[in-house]
Amino acid sequence: MARRSSVPPRAAAPSGRATARPRGAVRRGRTTRRQRRLLRLARTVVVTLALVGGAVWWSSGEEPAAPALAGHGASSAQAAPGTDGANGAHGANHAHGARGTSGAAGPKKAARTPGKPARPPAPLARSRPTVLAVPAITIEAPVIGLGLKPGGSLAAPPVDNPRLVGWYTGGVTPGERGTAVVVGHRDTRTGPAIFLDLDSLDTGNTVRIARADGRVAVFTVDRVRTYAKAAFPDQEVYSAARRPELRLITCGGAFDRKTGYASNIVVFAHLTGVERQL
Repeated sequence: MARRSSVPPRAAAPSGRATARPRGAVRRGRTTRRQRRLLRLARTVVVTLALVGGAVWWSSGEEPAAPALAGHGASSAQAAPGTDGANGAHGANHAHGARGTSGAAGPKKAARTPGKPARPPAPLARSRPTVLAVPAITIEAPVIGLGLKPGGSLAAPPVDNPRLVGWYTGGVTPGERGTAVVVGHRDTRTGPAIFLDLDSLDTGNTVRIARADGRVAVFTVDRVRTYAKAAFPDQEVYSAARRPELRLITCGGAFDRKTGYASNIVVFAHLTGVERQL
């Protein structure tokens, strides 16, 4: 007879199914994968924070690398006058640092040298004027000589020829050193005269006067003034100048049929050129 064993035979595990794990057992493989994911996520966060921090540092005004310093320093220097002392000093030092970098900044631009003003022409010798032209008001008129009236005032050109202008023969000729005086009518009883638009001249306009010696004296207007006849500044208008100057004079202001115009218009000009054609 076969002898029975007292130990029961082990049950065979069902094929195709994993052995059940007790509760509380650690899942080593799955937990390791989760940790790897957390590590990768942590690295991504760290890199992102580093990039963001660098961008904030760059925009906060800290000194960047040399290639970008040149343009940034220039803008800081321009903003300095509008800031307080601390910010202004920072901008100035920043711009100085930009210029001091070797090779990084662009080539320096040469400073512009302001053009020297043209030297005024030398005074001309005495020669009587023959024709006056003012391009800005499109006039051209023959010039006649005028003297003083018995009372000492300057005579006027004849009213029957309103297209003439008169030069005071007791003074210098246009182009000589001193103050030359030319007068003309604004209008007459027959209509407008040669100096009707004299008060419309502006600073920088020119007056051209042909002379008997073949030269043309070119004057540039300095200013135009209107003076009441009762308070006419003789010294300012007629006094001798150290350079060649010109005065053009006509009537202006309010008009009264009995007394005429209440004011005089005076153009102040000085010699700026000598040419050969009017």
